Amino acid sequence: MNISVCIATYRRPERLAALLDDLVLQLSPPSEVVVVDNDAGASARAVVERRITFGAPFPIHYEVQPVQNISLTRNRTVALSSGDWLAFVDDDERAPADWLIQLAEAVECCDADGALGPVEPVLPPLAPPWIRRGNFYDWAHMATGSRVPLNKLRFGNVLLRGSLLRSLEAPFDPAYGLTGGEDGDLLTRLVQRGASVVWSDAAAVFEPVEASRLSLRWLLLRSLRGGQDYARHRLAGRYGPITTGGRIGLVLRALVQTVMAAVMAVLQLPRGLHHAAYWLLKASANVGKMSILAGWHYREYAAVTV
Repeated sequence: MNISVCIATYRRPERLAALLDDLVLQLSPPSEVVVVDNDAGASARAVVERRITFGAPFPIHYEVQPVQNISLTRNRTVALSSGDWLAFVDDDERAPADWLIQLAEAVECCDADGALGPVEPVLPPLAPPWIRRGNFYDWAHMATGSRVPLNKLRFGNVLLRGSLLRSLEAPFDPAYGLTGGEDGDLLTRLVQRGASVVWSDAAAVFEPVEASRLSLRWLLLRSLRGGQDYARHRLAGRYGPITTGGRIGLVLRALVQTVMAAVMAVLQLPRGLHHAAYWLLKASANVGKMSILAGWHYREYAAVTV
């Protein structure tokens, strides 16, 4: 299978270097690797050049996309790729040697247009006990070959038929470039056009959780953004047509669920912070849904990372 691995990167040179090492060790190496750097200072250039100097069983293409926008950066990876299949992996993830084999087997055995695999979090030793108990970074698992539900479609670990993305002028919508959510938007559009995306439980990659993410504040903001993503996709018809009544119902449900989740957080606090945090994250996600209708967007990638 002719696979291009596409990587959007931003100021993570050490982790990018580790990922490129993993790709060199793949049991079935990709046909090429495309790295697009969203740092105008080209902080990834030295990493890519060093990997090329050390040698790799595939060509590595590198380009700088200086405008801070994850969608524009991902779009350049697509434009620079030539493979029949495109595998997307984040620059801070680690890929086991059989990663590409597992994704390829999933699309082949199911005659699918894409396969999505889990991203397994790796917590550092300093992670607080309540973080470890809460499993806040875990992905839901499904049986291999299952169709991925619309509201579970996301990037980080996915293989897609290249022709599907190249049929779109700009696969990733730049409107999501600073907020995130461009991945779910693209995948739901592809599924609406008839594409089939299945789950591959064996095609896991591993993501070391950064110390900066080991806080209730970060988790609350990520949940808020998740709620905003859901609302944006829902209002755009990604989960089916929505009427005026549906919009009103979305707000009312979110309001009721916010209040209920907040009450549950208080009631669950004596059982442990991880129990209370679970409900606080539910409340934050519902606040995110309502905030979209108020016209506010949390720009997670405005000055941090892709």
